[in-house]
Amino acid sequence: MVCPKCKNENVSIQVITENELKTKHHSFIWWLCIGWWFVPIMWVCFFWLKIILKVFHIEHKKQKIVNIQKKVSVCQNCGHTW
Repeated sequence: MVCPKCKNENVSIQVITENELKTKHHSFIWWLCIGWWFVPIMWVCFFWLKIILKVFHIEHKKQKIVNIQKKVSVCQNCGHTW
């Protein structure tokens, strides 16, 4: 492999793992069938509890970690990455 910047063949390839935290959300079908009436009823029934949880950020959020692996080439002479 040849570096596009300095045309040298002293190139190493590295695998980089990036972690990303994503919040799960309900699907459109859930909101269409259940969410439009369930969420307002829960707010009416548990208003003060929901307010306390929101103020102190205690509310549980469904989150998952997504790992993304990328291959990066690095020139050992000039440090150019691509």
